[in-house]
Amino acid sequence: MKAVILVGGLGTRLRPLTCNTPKPMIPLVNQPFIEWMLLRLRDQGINEVILAVQYLADRFRATLGDGSRLGMKLHVVEEPEPRGTAGAVKNVEHLLDGPTFIFNGDVMTDLDLQAMLAFHRERQSKVTISLTPVEDPTQFGLVEMDTNNHVKRFLEKPRVEDITTNLINAGTYIIEPDVFRYVPPNQFYMFERGLFPVVLQTGDPMYGFPSRAYWTDIGKPQTYIDVHHDILIGKVKYGFRGTEIANRVWLEGDATIHPSAQIVGPVVIGDGTVVERGARIIGPTVLGARCHIGPDASLEGAVLWDDNTIGEAVTLRNSVLGRGNSIGPKTFISDGAIIGDDCSFGPENRLERGIRIWPGTVLGEKAISF
Repeated sequence: MKAVILVGGLGTRLRPLTCNTPKPMIPLVNQPFIEWMLLRLRDQGINEVILAVQYLADRFRATLGDGSRLGMKLHVVEEPEPRGTAGAVKNVEHLLDGPTFIFNGDVMTDLDLQAMLAFHRERQSKVTISLTPVEDPTQFGLVEMDTNNHVKRFLEKPRVEDITTNLINAGTYIIEPDVFRYVPPNQFYMFERGLFPVVLQTGDPMYGFPSRAYWTDIGKPQTYIDVHHDILIGKVKYGFRGTEIANRVWLEGDATIHPSAQIVGPVVIGDGTVVERGARIIGPTVLGARCHIGPDASLEGAVLWDDNTIGEAVTLRNSVLGRGNSIGPKTFISDGAIIGDDCSFGPENRLERGIRIWPGTVLGEKAISF
């Protein structure tokens, strides 16, 4: 079974985290998201994957190679220019020879792919679209169906009075290759506003597959934080790497943890990390590899990538730090703050209210204080 993963976006909503790292390569619990995704596909019977890439393609090749390390066959195909969702798959059409899963590279889900494939085959569908219920459908594209799950209509970002269903397009599709004859070659062309409306007009069988599986878009700062919390508290199926050294505390490799430090799970600690005296690490929190948590620092609900140095009595709450940052003593970072890579903050800065700090930023003592 084959799949195409669309990883061509620039990740603008997640900047500054994606300034140096393609969005699908950002770490999810200390593992590149795309790697987690590929392993999940492998475990559900997909043995060949095509990555449709447009941004930083060499990073994918360097990290993933030909897929053999992950037990699958992997193709990294670079688009000559952005071609949209359907156009990107059209660009790799020559590699497709049967029903193919299509995934958006920024969607986190534990959808049962074998159940979806069985549904697709049973209905003899040409296009099957995964659907998920949401509380506020006005921000999404609704998919209306008849009683047999046959798609009748698409409704993009409807007004409240026009809502007839709470089921939205969840970004996972199964498509038969012959459907791509409707996609013009070498052009920007979308599934949602291009191919799917055309398939409705042609009458080719197109079905919706509703599911209550976990689903979220990791491509926004707060949802990136939220998905870490959901994984750690068990809302989504996830196999933690490393060893559980205490109740819901996982250690990947070795770490140096002072006896007076307090660690309350769920917490994941990367290899080579140091936690000094009196530090408090309260879950759901993830510490990347080679982080140094200073004395009396307090971390709660935080996500730290690799090689961060946290000074004495720093407070970090519900925030993300990219790679290689140095945070000065008594600095306070909270409320969804996003810090890029290689920043250096002097003592007693205060960063809150979803502030975003770009890579390489240097702040003196008390440079930012609300």
